[in-house]
Amino acid sequence: MSTRPIRIGVQLQPQHAPYELIRDRVTELEELGADIVFNWDHFFPLYGEPDGLHFESWTMLAAIAEQTSRIELGALVNCNSYRNPNLQADMARTIDRISAKGTGTGRFIFGTGSGWFERDYEEYGYEFGTVGSRLNDLARDLPIIRERWTTLNPAPTRHIPILIGGGGEKKTLRMVAEHAHIWHSFSDAATLERKLGILGEHCAAVGRDQGEIEISVELGKQSVAEVEELRALGASLFTLGMTGPEYDLAPVREWLAWRDAAR
Repeated sequence: MSTRPIRIGVQLQPQHAPYELIRDRVTELEELGADIVFNWDHFFPLYGEPDGLHFESWTMLAAIAEQTSRIELGALVNCNSYRNPNLQADMARTIDRISAKGTGTGRFIFGTGSGWFERDYEEYGYEFGTVGSRLNDLARDLPIIRERWTTLNPAPTRHIPILIGGGGEKKTLRMVAEHAHIWHSFSDAATLERKLGILGEHCAAVGRDQGEIEISVELGKQSVAEVEELRALGASLFTLGMTGPEYDLAPVREWLAWRDAAR
């Protein structure tokens, strides 16, 4: 059983809905007591009408940072391929500073991954490469991002948490061991148990305390009993993805009640 408190994150997928509704749902999530609001870093809908309404991730996150005062925020996840690593670091620092209004401590989480949606690459002129090349690029860029955070003026308000999404056992989990404060995956209990063992091997290889890494899992359609199994294995951050055009928050209320009962 994880000793970390349970946290609930909600991914408002920025597709098929007007921005005004997304903004209103962010306000509602903060008022309900959700711990984190995420979007995603794509340029087109991932499902539903392929040319439906869609908004860009980072500009929206800056607006969310200004709009809110308590809830943490980030992308689940950023695509490393779309922006120079030094620029990513500067953007993250800026949103961290925007989100620190009134408290002095930022609320931005740098969620990142190697990218996969080919249409984004083709239509926006990025080289798609291969799964391996994109992962290699992410491994190359993460140290650059972290180094840039040490040179920016003003500096970030805190050590910006890095969330790495993905379950690749050779490359992704190695990067998690080296860089991540949060590891996010779409795992059932059996898969999570196996991958945590592999993550432990990577942590031992790089001299990292595995306990420093928060374990995040997508709720999806899992039952409370299934989520309790994940909790027993060490997961503490549970995320719920939802799409427009409505963003029904009823499931969020249910999972927040579960969180609060467990505390």
